[in-house]
Amino acid sequence: MAPPDDELNWIRNSLAGDMEAYAALVKQYQKMVHALAFRMTGSLADAEDLAQETFLRAYRQLDSFRGEAKFSTWLCQITINLSLNWRARENRRGDVHSKWVENATAERDAPDEYPDELSCRVQQALNRLPTKQRAAIVLTIYEDRTHAEAAKLLDCTEATISWRVFAARRKLKRWLKPISHEQR
Repeated sequence: MAPPDDELNWIRNSLAGDMEAYAALVKQYQKMVHALAFRMTGSLADAEDLAQETFLRAYRQLDSFRGEAKFSTWLCQITINLSLNWRARENRRGDVHSKWVENATAERDAPDEYPDELSCRVQQALNRLPTKQRAAIVLTIYEDRTHAEAAKLLDCTEATISWRVFAARRKLKRWLKPISHEQR
């Protein structure tokens, strides 16, 4: 599906150096990119950084956008890739600090940290998922992408996406089961 004419004009004008045209593209997709980055990171600050990096990278690579898919799909792919790279860096950084944290603080059950904040607890559960499963859930549930679209964005098969979604849902159901009992 080709992008709308306005979008193509903004892209063409951006490539010609028109910063206002690129600003229009950013304004059009800012909320989508930020929401996707937040779902992938669970952190507003990190999501803001990743959204900014997404638009910087998109600007630098704008000439590689072929227009065969929606511009939003292209931005999603950049955001997901940056988020996965961010998660890998965070995991490496987290490994260094995890033992210190275990020794320095009393062990707490993370979901009970925000007992009255359902959305925080759901986000915490999302953050516990392996990154590829989280990406599959975020794209199919929160971004309302089909399994085919998610597979294309994550460079894998639809069967892989289906398996990741299935495994992630099973884990989320188990982790969030205490919430459903509390709501009764």
